[in-house]
Amino acid sequence: MNWKDDFPIFQTPYYGQTLTYLDSGATAQKPRQVIAAVTDYLETTYANPHRGAYRLSQEATARFEGVREKVRAFLGARSTSEIIFVKNSTEALNLVARSYAEATLQPGDEIVISIAEHHANLVPWQRAAQRTGARLVYLYIDEDGSLPEAELAKISQRTKMVAVTHVSNVTGHINDVAALARAAHAVGAVILVDGSQAVPHLAVDVRELDVDFYTFTGHKIMSLTGAGVLYGRESILEGMEPFLLGGDMIEYVEEQRTTYNTLPYKFEAGTPLSEAVISLGAAIDYLKEVGYDRIGAIDADLTQYLLAQLAQIPQVRVIGGSSPKNRAGIVTFTLDGVHAHDVAHILDSKGICVRAGHHCAQPLARYCNTTATTRVSFWFYNTREDCDRLVRELKRIRRLMGLGTE
Repeated sequence: MNWKDDFPIFQTPYYGQTLTYLDSGATAQKPRQVIAAVTDYLETTYANPHRGAYRLSQEATARFEGVREKVRAFLGARSTSEIIFVKNSTEALNLVARSYAEATLQPGDEIVISIAEHHANLVPWQRAAQRTGARLVYLYIDEDGSLPEAELAKISQRTKMVAVTHVSNVTGHINDVAALARAAHAVGAVILVDGSQAVPHLAVDVRELDVDFYTFTGHKIMSLTGAGVLYGRESILEGMEPFLLGGDMIEYVEEQRTTYNTLPYKFEAGTPLSEAVISLGAAIDYLKEVGYDRIGAIDADLTQYLLAQLAQIPQVRVIGGSSPKNRAGIVTFTLDGVHAHDVAHILDSKGICVRAGHHCAQPLARYCNTTATTRVSFWFYNTREDCDRLVRELKRIRRLMGLGTE
């Protein structure tokens, strides 16, 4: 099946050419099924969820809460009380840092993160450490992008929080989250996992992984922007203060005091981006149709195929090693003598979209002795033809820049 047929953007000329979209790690394209679900909601059921006694609002509430149940099943959570809707993973990570870590950490405690974290899972922990007197401890990756087992020994009796990515947004490497969770819990620490790059590629069961918090952002799995998810263990969420205050997160407000709503609404202040949440439900339905077995097979095939071709191009260095194993559809590289932004601009003129820069992971870039790289991120709608087109243009860029004629 050609999955691109379901995506209107691939039938839309781009610079007069067919679009080759290789930036799904930033955001995924939207299929007709998701677009149709949003259109139907806006045309037939649009109202403010939880706010009205009239039928239209009740219908909107039912559809909104129906998506919460889909997300619960999607992540394998015990209860919808553990599923909190936020705008994106960044908000979810900040919520945990502010409402949990800053409220519980003490001087001398340690927060363990990896050098491969996106800034969204790094900067909030820097502030939490500064405000509480805790200390940041980094786990460093090998040349192949993996976390060596010896690094896990840094999780010690002083560790109170572990915050790690499931899949690196730069190398695509898949971390052993279950092992990290065991190490964290063995010393009484809480573990949070940023699943932003994992959920598009891997079936996730938060109970099997035994994590305390797990985040993902819907637009990376075809929803509209504005639909993010925080899973939190109910026993921990119950003891946390709300992150944002206002409408719907309250139980009762008096002049001098307020009592808070029950989970998950305690953490969902204000009018939600309901159309984005509706689109998330449709995206999950579509993902089920595609299937993670098929996604994994496409990831493995395209990653191996592209890495083999890049290995034949002089001056190309792949970040995170050249092995296709244990990667989730991401290949990031440098082309010596050509800035990544120049590579991306030239590719764009030929209808090829890639990401260029430090990818919101500057400490990792410095650790890998680079400042800017070019990132290719596949998904199930990509093909070998997309890879061939990319490689042809990379070879042309080399010639344009006087780096060789091969």
